[in-house]
Amino acid sequence: MSSWKGIILAGGSGTRLAPLTTAISKQLLPVYDKPMIYYPLSTLIQIGIREIAIITTPDQQHLFKKLLSDGSQLGCHFEFFIQEKPTGLAEAFLITEEFIKDSPTCLILGDNIFYGNGLIDLAKEAMSSPAGATVFGYRVNDPERYGVVEFDKENRAVSIEEKPEFPRSPYAIPGLYFYDTKVIKIAKSLTPSKRGELEITDINKTYRSEGSLRVKVIERGVAWLDAGTFESLLQAGSFIHAVQERQGLMVGSPEEAAWLNKLINNERLKELAEPHKKNAYGRYLLNLVGNKNANN
Repeated sequence: MSSWKGIILAGGSGTRLAPLTTAISKQLLPVYDKPMIYYPLSTLIQIGIREIAIITTPDQQHLFKKLLSDGSQLGCHFEFFIQEKPTGLAEAFLITEEFIKDSPTCLILGDNIFYGNGLIDLAKEAMSSPAGATVFGYRVNDPERYGVVEFDKENRAVSIEEKPEFPRSPYAIPGLYFYDTKVIKIAKSLTPSKRGELEITDINKTYRSEGSLRVKVIERGVAWLDAGTFESLLQAGSFIHAVQERQGLMVGSPEEAAWLNKLINNERLKELAEPHKKNAYGRYLLNLVGNKNANN
C-alpha cells in the first residue's frame, strides 16, 4: 500500500466573503496572525502526510506558490493544481488523479480549521484503516449549512444529506475526509447535483451503500471552525488569538508541525524563523529551538 497523500482544496470564488475576496483568494486571508491555508496545511503535516496537492483558482496560483514554495523547506513535497470553476468538492479527485495514483488520500478544505489533539488521534486511526472511507460527525447549531449525517441508536450512519432544508440530525460532516484508492473511480461515476456540482456527499453515500464508510463522532475538546463567512472568519481569528495568548502555544504553524514531526531539524527551523524574527511568529519559532527539549 502506498503512503497517504493529502489534498488541500483552496479554489472556489469566495463570494460569501466579498469584497474581501475580490482581489485575493479566501484561503490567503489572515486568520489572526497566519494565512488561512496555514491551518489545514499544518493539520496534514501533523498527521504525518508529506506529499500534498494544493488546488487553487487559475489567477491566484502564483500567490500560493510564493507563500508555500514546493514544500522542500518543510521536508514535504507540494504540487499545485488548478480548478477552473467551483464545480464541487468531489472534483478535487479528478483534478489530482495523476498525483494520487494508487495512494489513499486525505482531503481537507482550505477554509477549515481544527484544534485539539483528539482530532489528530482520530485522523491517525482513520489512516490505520486505509480500506474504505472515514469521515467525521461534529455537532453544530446550523447543520443546514453542511453535509449532515444521521445516526441510529447504535451510532451507525443511516443517512447523509447535502445542506438539507430540514436536517435529520445536528451532526455536520467537517471538511476532512479519508478515502482509499477507489475514490477516483467513484468520483468519475458521479453526475452533477441540482446545484451543478460534483458533491462530496455523493462519494460518501457510495461508500456507505457499499458498507465501507466509517463515521467517527468528534467529541468535546476538539474545535472545528469554518472560516467561510464574515462572522466565522472573525470568530476563528478571535479563537486563535485567545488560545495562543492563554497557552503561549502557536496554532497552525507549518514550520512547528514539520519540526515536531522531525521533518526538519533545528538549523532549518532557525532559517525559516529568521525572516520573521521581528514579530511574535518568528520569535516563537526561535524559542522552540532554544527550548531544552528541542529536536536534534
